Amino acid sequence: MRLIGVEPTIVERAEQPYVGRRESITMTQFARVADHLPTMAARLGEHGVPVAGAPFFRYRVIDMSADLVIEAGIPVSEPVDVPAPAFVETLPAGRYATVSHVGHPDGLMAVTAKLLDWAREQHLEWDMQPTPTGEVWGCRLEVLMTDPAQQPDMHKWRTDLFFKLAG
Repeated sequence: MRLIGVEPTIVERAEQPYVGRRESITMTQFARVADHLPTMAARLGEHGVPVAGAPFFRYRVIDMSADLVIEAGIPVSEPVDVPAPAFVETLPAGRYATVSHVGHPDGLMAVTAKLLDWAREQHLEWDMQPTPTGEVWGCRLEVLMTDPAQQPDMHKWRTDLFFKLAG
């Protein structure tokens, strides 16, 4: 199965420390999480902390009929001290199913659904547990590969999805 012109793949990722900020929101409040990224990046720059990769959104708990627990994160080269409510954590190492999406962010839900279907066809299992409060994911990332300040046309934005596999 092709996903909007791109083949999904399986990759190994090393663990990665990051500075994050977590919110419990509904999908209509997603911009509230996204608004944390520029502030976090500016504070890291002010303190001379080198950024070690593209910013991302990490979905921790997904319940589309209620709240989502989502983090805005920025990879750093090593753990650093940050004031609350920001925190430092580490993305887990392991095998991830990944696919890239070039286009408006509104298309990410369809790409995600197709990636989930592809994984099911491949008999892959996610690092995810269903709970009464939603699906709790070991690691499910939307990595923002395009800087909106550099590319204002949202239809040209690239987002890489990384979903951690079980085992």
